[in-house]
Amino acid sequence: MNGTSEATALLHALFVIAIVAEAMTAALAAGKREMDWVGVYLLGCVTALGGGSMRDVLLGHYPLTWVAHPSYLLLTGGAALFTIAVARYMHKLRNIFLFLDAVGLVVFTVIGCNVAIGLDLPVIVVVASGMITGCMGGVLRDILCNNIPLLFRAELYATVSILTGLLYIGGLSLNLHHDMVMAFAMAVGLMLRLLALRYGWSMPKFIYSGNVH
Repeated sequence: MNGTSEATALLHALFVIAIVAEAMTAALAAGKREMDWVGVYLLGCVTALGGGSMRDVLLGHYPLTWVAHPSYLLLTGGAALFTIAVARYMHKLRNIFLFLDAVGLVVFTVIGCNVAIGLDLPVIVVVASGMITGCMGGVLRDILCNNIPLLFRAELYATVSILTGLLYIGGLSLNLHHDMVMAFAMAVGLMLRLLALRYGWSMPKFIYSGNVH
């Protein structure tokens, strides 16, 4: 991964916090679908680690993150099961988890971009790698819960990931200091996502109600 050891350590710490938060929110989605404990565990793992796994499979980047670090399966699955015990209090922490989800989105995006950069892939693939890493875990969660994925709705989610990736790659291409570029790209992406949540910003919707002949 690019950058100093301090930046790498910080990114990893944020990654761990983000996958735990993603697993816990996935557990709530599993609860709404009345899944058993195995379902809760698996949905937590899939949501937290699915984006990175999808990225690695598509890019031929092995081993997968959870294969190289099996402890992530215990961490995310354990966080999902822990959520069962504290579910009655989770509504009080809604804003915290929305914030952590936004943090996870930009952190996963930068990590995904770094993987593609390390494979010396074209810019468009680097951006796509970041978006897949940031968004596909939630898509898999929603599909397994039989919901329309958040990515395909009007909310600013994939857009935030794409912008973060473009800012990150653009800064690196200008040979600016890596840590500053990473911090700036993540800060802009995080701010945009939080503002979109606060003010209900969204992309234009396509609505079609006519008949196809």
